Amino acid sequence: MHTPTPLSSPRNNLSALLPYAALLAAMVAFATGSSAAKQLFPMVGAAGTTLYRVGFAAILLTAMWRPWRRRWTRGELLSLVRYGAVLGLMNLSFYLALRTVPLGLAIAIELLGPLSVALFNSRRLLHFVWIALALGGLALLLPGGDVTGGLDPVGIGFALCAAVCWGLYIVCGKKVAHLHPGQTVAMGMVFATLAVAPFGIASMGEGLLNIHAAMLGLIVAVLSSAIPYSLEMISLRHIPERTYGVVLSIDPAIGALAGYVLLGEVMTGRQMAALSCVIFAAVGAVLTRGPEARPAPVEALMTP
Repeated sequence: MHTPTPLSSPRNNLSALLPYAALLAAMVAFATGSSAAKQLFPMVGAAGTTLYRVGFAAILLTAMWRPWRRRWTRGELLSLVRYGAVLGLMNLSFYLALRTVPLGLAIAIELLGPLSVALFNSRRLLHFVWIALALGGLALLLPGGDVTGGLDPVGIGFALCAAVCWGLYIVCGKKVAHLHPGQTVAMGMVFATLAVAPFGIASMGEGLLNIHAAMLGLIVAVLSSAIPYSLEMISLRHIPERTYGVVLSIDPAIGALAGYVLLGEVMTGRQMAALSCVIFAAVGAVLTRGPEARPAPVEALMTP
């Protein structure tokens, strides 16, 4: 008598879930690191915190991937300089926004960058629906008659700058996507450090030598860059691109939860509606895109 073969075993099910668990852990680590970064602002400011993050991340990733062992061409270095500069300015703009904008909303606004890149060449009517939904969410955040529910326009401006930089980050990432991903991100972090160093030094100077602040900055770098990058590299190998994009679309919600639990940030109903609009627009954009080639890890890396 023929015994039917089980469709799946508990071990196979567990293996299939691990990439998604890694991606979720990456988003939680990033949100936790951003919450820790916000607590650093009173000590070294947003620019100093940015310098800590990219600087320590550069040291850790350079030690891990040893990019100096590769011979870089002049063209590759120029592409890496652009990639690193955009990466640094993206982090700086994001932290400047976090001074006055709740974490979940800052991530939601920043998500407009990659969403715009994904829909830039859209010709389908449905894609314009997602664009309108995202813009509607942004409109809900702009100061209006409801003054108590409005946000600092300067903070929103910095978050929009971070969104533009995130879009440019993806574009610049495509230029270096053919290179080794680990070495590429390590070199990118080095150039990002050089890009933000003048801002951090001008802002705090010798205050950056505070041991307590530096140790917290190291934790921020590990949680916001080293851990998320490593976990996303694992998940990218096993999760289909479309599914990967949908899962990442909940990042603002995780940020909002982290902001509430770790920072005590409570959003208004209007702000929650805006966040929901961006999340639904991102999910819709991913689900209605046509078939595409799987992106290289450095191109698809979503953590800002």
